[in-house]
Amino acid sequence: MSHSNVGQVIPASNSLKLKVGGRFGAIDASAIAKAEAALKSLSSNFSQWLQDEVVKLDGARQAVRVDGISVATMETLYLRAHDLKGLGTTYEFPIITRIAGSLCRLIDDKDKRVQAPMALIDAHIDAIKAAVRDDIKTDDHPIGAILVQELEKKVVATGLA
Repeated sequence: MSHSNVGQVIPASNSLKLKVGGRFGAIDASAIAKAEAALKSLSSNFSQWLQDEVVKLDGARQAVRVDGISVATMETLYLRAHDLKGLGTTYEFPIITRIAGSLCRLIDDKDKRVQAPMALIDAHIDAIKAAVRDDIKTDDHPIGAILVQELEKKVVATGLA
């Protein structure tokens, strides 16, 4: 007894390809150069902008202390940490991106956020403030490396991340 398997191949539609004419085109090197120049011209503002973000994060921590740990106060804290996670490297402080990323992992889960140990949250925020104060920009810095490794290890140990 022989069975024949009859199959039909249906090619998937690639509507994106049709919309862009079949290719994306070459990367415009001059556009990239212009974007890099624009970013470079703004770099003199990075220090102040970073400081402003750190003040907002610290303000969110203060709200947790004053108003108590709640879904609302922890959400604000998380959003401020998440902002710094995204902006640290842009503002030439990749270590802040890493520390803020660790803080985000600690308080990422909305259901477990209120269980996060405040002492560990404080340690992350104080580490961010110290990095800015002492101009520790990368985890190549010996103190920065140890600090961020310890924070990440403590976050994993909580079982919340």
